[in-house]
Amino acid sequence: MLFNLETAPASVAYKLLVGLVAPRPIALITSMDAEGRLNAAPFSAYNYLCTDPPILGVGVSNRPEVPGVPKDTGLNILSTREFVVNVVTEDIGEKMSLCATEFPRGVSEVEAAGFTTAASAVVKTPRLAEAHAALECRLYKAIEMPNSHIILGQVVSVYVEDRFVDAKGPYVKAEEMHALGRMNGLGNYAKTRDAFLTIDRVPYAEWKKGRG
Repeated sequence: MLFNLETAPASVAYKLLVGLVAPRPIALITSMDAEGRLNAAPFSAYNYLCTDPPILGVGVSNRPEVPGVPKDTGLNILSTREFVVNVVTEDIGEKMSLCATEFPRGVSEVEAAGFTTAASAVVKTPRLAEAHAALECRLYKAIEMPNSHIILGQVVSVYVEDRFVDAKGPYVKAEEMHALGRMNGLGNYAKTRDAFLTIDRVPYAEWKKGRG
């Protein structure tokens, strides 16, 4: 089938993109409003974009009932100019999903999901203590789109539990951390446990020699 996204409804674009741009990392973002109230919400429109400076990109939709107004995470980031991306692993997957529930205003996602918090090293926003790794970010730039905001955050500090760090790199022992990936909009995820595949890059000289 062929889909023309210049004429199709946005809902069609969403269903196709989230099913094809996969697996996607999940950003469980903690953010605070101007009064210091904490919010936690997962996003899979997320990835790192460059390393010098270290920039992450997150897509935050606007509220469907209030045109032009971002959801709480977007409002908080635009207000305080900081946030924390908590890495989602298999052991906190269900708690992460619960943070996506549309709780009434005043109900803490952190408490409802059974998370606890830990102080960040640089930013005021705390990280989630149950997350094995977290990236502290300051707002680098926000790009306003018709129905969402693209948030570019500069990573200013990274926390990783010691057991998941190979100090020689330093490298992250991703094959031991067991991160989850988002597969589509139907609640499907991909595990990385026992699923790693190593494909080495082939140097040009070896490729050329092999062809001969």
